[in-house]
Amino acid sequence: MEKALGSEELSYDITDNHGHVPVMRERMAALIESPVAALGDRAVILDGTLGAGGHTEYFLSQFPQAMVIGLDRDEHSLADARKRLEPFGERFLGLHCRFDQFEEPLAEAAAAGARPAQVVQEAGFAGALFDLGVSSMQLDQVERGFAYRVDAPLDMRMDDSTGITAADVLNTYSHGDLARILKNYGDERFAGKIASAILREREKEPFSTSGRLVELLYATIPAASRRTGGHPAKRTFQALRVEVNRELEAIENVIPVVVDKLAPGGRAVFMSYQSLEDKIVKRLFKEYTTSKTPPGLPMDLPEFAAKYRLVTRGAEKANEQEIADNPRSAPVRVRAIEALT
Repeated sequence: MEKALGSEELSYDITDNHGHVPVMRERMAALIESPVAALGDRAVILDGTLGAGGHTEYFLSQFPQAMVIGLDRDEHSLADARKRLEPFGERFLGLHCRFDQFEEPLAEAAAAGARPAQVVQEAGFAGALFDLGVSSMQLDQVERGFAYRVDAPLDMRMDDSTGITAADVLNTYSHGDLARILKNYGDERFAGKIASAILREREKEPFSTSGRLVELLYATIPAASRRTGGHPAKRTFQALRVEVNRELEAIENVIPVVVDKLAPGGRAVFMSYQSLEDKIVKRLFKEYTTSKTPPGLPMDLPEFAAKYRLVTRGAEKANEQEIADNPRSAPVRVRAIEALT
């Protein structure tokens, strides 16, 4: 990858990355490098899934003229990231919000005089990155209830100050709704059987900890099926997390907003780790990059021409070296779109 404009590139040490290696960081920087370079000191990058701040730190180091606005619904993660990114001063702005609800806090920050917010309101984003799914920081915080290998409260909220918990889902949803989310969000073969077991168990005592749910799953999923496909709780925990945080709804909502706020030539990059996420990104990207000219006409009409183009050919994957260096990158699928006007 060519370096960004200027010779004042800051050093970046992966050993000082707070224990969390950002997935495909060099490739993410390469995908947004052209518009960032073109906009110079008016280049603003949106990190829609700030997490530990690894991608943002790398962008700020690689592109010394650029600014980054980072979003996170998790106040704990946001506080840690702000502290980590203090050396970059006003080039970084952190906003507490769900990533599809950033417009209001962005406008408030601009009105308050935050330069990154003011610039992006005038010029649009040079680049935007969404590293979807649960962050490694949240997985590593046992008390948050995301991990199924330890007993912890069944919370799973990325923003633990609001919304329903995984325990609420288990204790209040109907059999049909439980089976639906297990099947649709977790691709769980035994969704109906597990839902029935949950209803029986919660009549005895409401669910409160992950350990009890894991025990139920071991007892419900046939032994032959438990021997393949990873941990038997993996699919159920994923489904609960997606439901609690309305993750797919947020992706559907944010893509129209973020592509509309790209500067000419600006690029939005989405990193998906499960097929449901990737299907949404693929479908919406296709919609935005397809001409709306009525069928049967001999040529595209300018007013119906596509305003965006695909940057990636299909979904890019991590290479062998990336996976060896960072096993969490193995399932990632990357798609990027560029604003033409």
